[in-house]
Amino acid sequence: MRRRSSARLLVLSPENHILLFHFVFTTGALAGKSHWATPGGGVEDNESFAEAATREFAEEIGQQNYSMSEEIARLEFMMQLPDGESVISDERYFLVRMDKVAPSQAAWSALEMEVMKQHRWWTLEELATTNEIVFPENLLDILKSRVLSVG
Repeated sequence: MRRRSSARLLVLSPENHILLFHFVFTTGALAGKSHWATPGGGVEDNESFAEAATREFAEEIGQQNYSMSEEIARLEFMMQLPDGESVISDERYFLVRMDKVAPSQAAWSALEMEVMKQHRWWTLEELATTNEIVFPENLLDILKSRVLSVG
């Protein structure tokens, strides 16, 4: 099974609200499924995880005033991609601190425009009580153990 490396962003406001995107799939292998997830994406050839995190921030959120940490968490699990391929996902997480602003869609790919239906700044309380599917599944634990104790 192919390994897919990706950089994910834990984007927090000064109030510790986290930015998540709502992914809604209407076609392909994931048709009918939806979830909320952190911004980020695949690491390209000859790119480090940190370089991918910076690029993904620029592509999915846009250039704003922000600060990004070194890698603070790593998850590895099996997942299905929108095209139906099953992969072992190797995700590295980077903390981004910035003001609450709306992400810019100017650099979004056609797939992102199709599946990323909305964004939302979530409170920790909302994450703890939601019935929505949120990825990573242990997002609240990561935030409490590795982010909020640090920042």
